[in-house]
Amino acid sequence: MSIPNDPIILLSYINTQLRDNYPSLDELCKSLIVDKKEIEEKLKSVGYDYSSERNQFV
Repeated sequence: MSIPNDPIILLSYINTQLRDNYPSLDELCKSLIVDKKEIEEKLKSVGYDYSSERNQFV
């Protein structure tokens, strides 16, 4: 599956997926076969970090 490339659209997509379908970022990445580090770096570049307590990028 292809995920959005634009960081802001990616943020919305990932947070929606986490909220609706996945208990953690690790599970999302495993299921969608995407690189966790790449997602974290891309979203960090626009000021967002993953919060495992909230299960979302904040």
